[in-house]
Amino acid sequence: MSILVNKNTRVVVQGITGSEGTFHATQMLEYGTNIVAGVTPGKGGQSAVDGKVPVFNSVEDAKNEADANVSIIFVPPPFAAEAIIEASDASIELVVCITEGVPVQDMVKAKRIIDQSNTRLVGPNCPGIITVDECKLGIMPGFICHKGNVGVVSKSGTLTYEAIGQLGNVGLGQTTAIGIGGDPIIGTSMIDVLQLFENDPETKGVVIIGEIGGQMENDAARWAKKNMTKPIVGFIAGQTAPPGRRMGHAGAIVSGGDDTAEAKMQILTENGIAVCESVADIGEKMKKALNT
Repeated sequence: MSILVNKNTRVVVQGITGSEGTFHATQMLEYGTNIVAGVTPGKGGQSAVDGKVPVFNSVEDAKNEADANVSIIFVPPPFAAEAIIEASDASIELVVCITEGVPVQDMVKAKRIIDQSNTRLVGPNCPGIITVDECKLGIMPGFICHKGNVGVVSKSGTLTYEAIGQLGNVGLGQTTAIGIGGDPIIGTSMIDVLQLFENDPETKGVVIIGEIGGQMENDAARWAKKNMTKPIVGFIAGQTAPPGRRMGHAGAIVSGGDDTAEAKMQILTENGIAVCESVADIGEKMKKALNT
């Protein structure tokens, strides 16, 4: 089992003929991801990635001609929200937007449309999803992952990789790792992902990586206490960040209330999550949680 993507996922890459789209499509194909189509308006009928992937003018064409059911977006920020909306209009089941710097006003419109559709959005400004040994959808380095029974959900790309590395150091592998993005407006929340992991029989424990700013981690912790039967290990980035200063992600700005790292760590602890002071503790904490 896995969540969101697997070996049967049929992927369309929006922006496949751009430099980033071509590079990461190549990496995804090498991992074994089933890329069935690419989309670049005006380049329909061509092929990409050394002739391996047919290119269509629209997502609707990719869905109708290649039976694509999941989209990944590598298009510049001014066009990313429209790409999300196009995929949703084509009834694509899952859209992963890697693009960083999407204007907030554009995302307000896209999020409203997504919320009224049957499409799930992950991102924007995220590293994507990897279901180990089945499907790599995004920019995560596949070689660091090993098949196992721990799910990972994170706001941060690089800390996702670090968490996976720490799990590997103690002999723990992953089912699926997902980076949800750190922008103020994103499609899929931590609660959404925790619910998916709770319902996945192969996932026995979950790592959550949060950061300063916002209430998502606090909401997820309270939800998990009432609804999760599996152990959770948590880490909050930004423990030394000064209040009122934006750090890294657009959503990581602290107002000084319960959105500081210290406050979030306290709330996670109060709701039964094993909190790590350092990201280096994640592997050992999860190993202990699974053995108790």
